[in-house]
Amino acid sequence: MSEGSVPERSAELEGLARDLVRIPTENPPGNEGAAAEFVYDWFREAGIDATLLEEPDPDRPQVGARVGEDGPTVVLNGHLDVVPAGDADAWSADPYGGVVEDGRLHGRGSADMKTGVAIAMLVARDLAPEIRSGELSGSVVVHASMGEETADPGTRTLLERGFDGDYGIVLEPTDFRVATSTKGLSVYRVAVEGVATHASQPDAGTNAIDRARPVLDAIDEYDAELRAREGSLCGGAFATVTEIEAGTDSNLAVIPDRAELVLDRRVLPGEEPDAVDAEVEALLDRVREEHGVETSWTRIQTYASSSIPVDHPLATILRDRSVESVGAGEDVGAGEDVGAPWGIEAATDARNFVNDAGIPAVTWGPGDLDQAHTVDESIDLGDAEIARNVLEDVVREFLE
Repeated sequence: MSEGSVPERSAELEGLARDLVRIPTENPPGNEGAAAEFVYDWFREAGIDATLLEEPDPDRPQVGARVGEDGPTVVLNGHLDVVPAGDADAWSADPYGGVVEDGRLHGRGSADMKTGVAIAMLVARDLAPEIRSGELSGSVVVHASMGEETADPGTRTLLERGFDGDYGIVLEPTDFRVATSTKGLSVYRVAVEGVATHASQPDAGTNAIDRARPVLDAIDEYDAELRAREGSLCGGAFATVTEIEAGTDSNLAVIPDRAELVLDRRVLPGEEPDAVDAEVEALLDRVREEHGVETSWTRIQTYASSSIPVDHPLATILRDRSVESVGAGEDVGAGEDVGAPWGIEAATDARNFVNDAGIPAVTWGPGDLDQAHTVDESIDLGDAEIARNVLEDVVREFLE
């Protein structure tokens, strides 16, 4: 552990994470700019080389920072964007107030994942003197990326622009469990056609809402079939309708001529997006053949799944250090079976490391994934300080 008293280190981490939470970075629409400038300025003041990257979107900058140039390189990845807080009145406190109470930091992004970004920043700064002196023969890269919540290519662009390395650690909230695989998803917009008419003469047209019923039934059957397939470390695959819209842009007395629904298909490691596309198309073909319902579909969002061997040295070392620090089971409050192989059900930017750049990467961090995207999101700052120490030790081990 780097120099500095435990209270000083804890206060520093609390302050930095709180400052990040207090900068709203909701996505959509994607307003990471102020937070990116904050991170960039912090690195510059710490004497660390950093770049405010205006790619892939000049209106949504992100940050890449590097300490050292030679030897093995560990990339610490975090994203700046957060999902919208929604109705602020539903929260117990201001979602962007950064309130600390009873050892927990509250606010949107506290768990997912601005505390993780703060930890990465501090670890890079604290290891900088040892790297510059040659005591550690390697380097550390930090990502504060844009657009993770909507599958924008923030992390991928940072990797392509030279902020890459030999290992990647994506600091999502996992309760100290090491995820060597991540589930992906393909999101589809499915349109069902009808014929509009006045609601006083419904038989003169074709109600697109009624036509959508066999589509919904077919998706339910598809979901049941997916659940019966063999799962993975990430769990099983699912097919879920998350949105449906019809008739909203018309008069209340008009039978809608079009209904649109959104299908969320969770994708397991080993499943390719094209193969999932083919399953969705086959499903809709069956609906047309059996019910005469015409549809069209478009894949509107894709997060690829990813996987590395569960016994990869990165996973093994991080898993062992986590067990040493918090124990192996749920009795310590850090999640069940911290020392067991595990995959995360959510999609993470680990896929950009593994699939796009060929860099082995895991997803790991403090905080409970169940807190992500919720009202009254929060994180235990004691766990965050433990994670900081674990991460610093693991990075140091790879650089030694």
